[in-house]
Amino acid sequence: MLEPVGRFLAAIGRLFPDAPYARILMWTVLAVAAIALLWMLFVRWRDGEWRLPLWRRKSAAAPIGQEPEWRPEAAPAHAWLEEADALAEQGDYAAAAHHLLIRSVEDIGRRRPGLVRPALTSRDLASSVAVPPRARALFAHIATVVERSLFGGRDVTRDEWTRCRDAYADFAASRAWSARPA
Repeated sequence: MLEPVGRFLAAIGRLFPDAPYARILMWTVLAVAAIALLWMLFVRWRDGEWRLPLWRRKSAAAPIGQEPEWRPEAAPAHAWLEEADALAEQGDYAAAAHHLLIRSVEDIGRRRPGLVRPALTSRDLASSVAVPPRARALFAHIATVVERSLFGGRDVTRDEWTRCRDAYADFAASRAWSARPA
């Protein structure tokens, strides 16, 4: 049953030089590479994602109830709202809502380090239990409007834009990030 494996290893052995130390070195390098590959596969299976480099520590989000009140800095939040309002005044409600979604993702990334990763979608963030329920609902509303616009080809109305703007204003408020329901 292991005869094909033996033939494969013999074929590899024939490729090595005849010097005994060179053979030992080459077999050692192959063994280390095989072990590294197996370890990477094990970590992928265990964590459900590729984690390279492995020496980085996982940054777990703090439990929701054990942290002080937080809100995004007021000046940048107002600046983003002004930029989004300028887009909305031009009639580009979809771009304005998308602008607020991007800012919301950045706010979540600052609030929950390690939660926002490149492969996550807004739906993943909207369903994450690491975000308090009220903030999650507000973020989900903004994300839904933007998804319908970007992927559904639907125009964003002024009324939808107003609700997104209000949702972001509430999202940026500290009461949305408290452990207690508002």
